[in-house]
Amino acid sequence: MRIVLSKESEVPLRQQLADQIVFLIATGQLRAGDALPSVRTLGRQSKVHHNTVSEAYQDLVRRGWLTRRPGSRLVVGKIAAARPAPPQDLDELINESIQRARNMGFSLQALRLRVRERLLAEPPDHFLVVEQEAGLREIIRREISEILSWPVQGCSVEEFAAQPGLAIGAQVVAAKHVLESLQPLVPQSRPAIGILYAAASEQIDRLSKLERPSILSLVSVSESFLKTARSLLAPAVGSRHVLNEFLVTENGKPRLGEADVVVCDTVTFERVRSRVKLRYRLIASGCLEDLGSCLGEPM
Repeated sequence: MRIVLSKESEVPLRQQLADQIVFLIATGQLRAGDALPSVRTLGRQSKVHHNTVSEAYQDLVRRGWLTRRPGSRLVVGKIAAARPAPPQDLDELINESIQRARNMGFSLQALRLRVRERLLAEPPDHFLVVEQEAGLREIIRREISEILSWPVQGCSVEEFAAQPGLAIGAQVVAAKHVLESLQPLVPQSRPAIGILYAAASEQIDRLSKLERPSILSLVSVSESFLKTARSLLAPAVGSRHVLNEFLVTENGKPRLGEADVVVCDTVTFERVRSRVKLRYRLIASGCLEDLGSCLGEPM
């Protein structure tokens, strides 16, 4: 029977001892009929005066947790040993954990720190895209969620720095140029993964094959996406074609006017109505394979 008492706690030793015995009974570690150590034995084991143990035992007898058999030690009572109903929801589970920690003499601060350590050590169950620009963050989040089965959340760099709890349960994903600043905020056992962007070779090839001068429309929810795509597509556009850019809100529907070919990001692709439209996937397929390996999923 493992009992750990804290003489630094505000909770009296007698109460700590009694509550921990109740905890052992409630969790099935002590069963009906199990004999408890003698007063002096438990006093030596717990490093407290035997009178403290005696007072705790007497309290538990009065409350029905223990019974005294003639000529024998105290034993766990049959009614007391009946296991309580398990917590019905997360709030009940948290309340029970807090109460047990208090009964065992641990402070709430110690409980918070230990819970955070344990949660950070757990395998991740979702991706967290850390990207400053909201539009670009949504594109990355959408492309990952379309390919992989995990939930994908997102936040800015400032939000991630201000809320350390965001790292709990998360496999952090970010552009390579911000990885160094994020590493102190993520578990060492689970470093952030850098995003590798795809080349626009497919789109460049399609545009290069246009036989007549055309009006091209570049559509995105991200200014950064538009700027990068414009530069990458420049060799195929040249002076022969006209390239128009359209920055749209996340839920908005772009009005393109006349356009022979439309190049869209993943977020706007389904919203655009055009006879010829190209999807420009931002994340390289090899990078998605690396993310898939976090889940153990073949790609």
